[in-house]
Amino acid sequence: MNEEMLQELRGKVDRLDTKIVQLLNERAAVSVEIGRIKCEAGCDICDPSREERIYRNLAEKNGGILPEGALREIFREIISASRALQAPLTVSFLGPEASFSHQAALSHFGKGICIAPQMSIPEVFSSVEKGDSLRGVVPVENSAEGSVKATLDSLIATPLAIRGELFLRIRHCLLAAGGDFAAIRKVYSHPQALAQCRGWLRTHLPGVPLIEVESTAGAARRVREDRTGAAVGSRLAAETYGLNLLAEGIEDNPSNTTRFLVIGPQPDRNNTGTTGQDKTSILFGTPHVPGALQRALAPFAAAGINLTRIESCPMRDRMWEYLFFVDFVGHIDEEKTRECLQELEKQTATLKVLGSYPRGMEPPENLQGKDRDGKDGTR
Repeated sequence: MNEEMLQELRGKVDRLDTKIVQLLNERAAVSVEIGRIKCEAGCDICDPSREERIYRNLAEKNGGILPEGALREIFREIISASRALQAPLTVSFLGPEASFSHQAALSHFGKGICIAPQMSIPEVFSSVEKGDSLRGVVPVENSAEGSVKATLDSLIATPLAIRGELFLRIRHCLLAAGGDFAAIRKVYSHPQALAQCRGWLRTHLPGVPLIEVESTAGAARRVREDRTGAAVGSRLAAETYGLNLLAEGIEDNPSNTTRFLVIGPQPDRNNTGTTGQDKTSILFGTPHVPGALQRALAPFAAAGINLTRIESCPMRDRMWEYLFFVDFVGHIDEEKTRECLQELEKQTATLKVLGSYPRGMEPPENLQGKDRDGKDGTR
């Protein structure tokens, strides 16, 4: 080993680190000034469109060997720390700590947030509606198990808007206080997590009862005291609650991914604007007559707007009538989108715009067969 060259390179790294620290502090000082101006103007401290434009601008300028994903992670924490200097950002999620919703919140906002775990999805909405939290993170659909009904139900009545989305690759682990696989007599977890691991559990723990609890993190807390029990949860839960990781990657679908929504107050006029890669979510109801849904969807086809998701949900107070949740590519501030929604409103009994927001980055394995706009490239 060339010791002289190694020391020279290490000295170069030290000098670069010193410059990086100086630049980070300069950036932080500018960020504090931006926060002061936002506060005086009564603006929201969290601007998802601006943050997404920062990430994409950095990716375009990145001419080095650092992968785009790594660059985004580094700057996510820089932005998170800078945001924390401007004002505290409290984020609610389905808790307790170390749930996948907690992991999603950290993945989206970074570690500079103040966390506010809630016991249910409706409580996450309530916390943001009351102003106890500025943002909430809720699961809306899973690639294997479909939609999360509690989130869809809450979106119908809430005054909040969808302010962002993210996709989290879900890797389930089998956790226990002890290390004896043969001693397991019951398995705790959230119903969705148990369903996502049903095949593995049936093969490796045949006949062991599966017990549904409020969350994966709640399951992890239970097995700290129950040495005959195991929990299906995350590696973060094992680290947080001091449990042994008996098996990892036990989900039946190797591409198991959950889409989360970021909810918050309706954006003010200073926190709107497109990024060029946005998504809009709406819900609408149609008259109970033949062809109503076809007529409602016709404006999207006429405008050339790509629908990424459509799902029906029964209306609680009207038998055999449905609301439709729709996600599509585009932003409410774009003329084409506004004109499309104006035509849609003529064909529907009710229409609610849930929000326009930057589109989240899907895991690479989810994009096979799709183009950069998320369209099915096989069509």
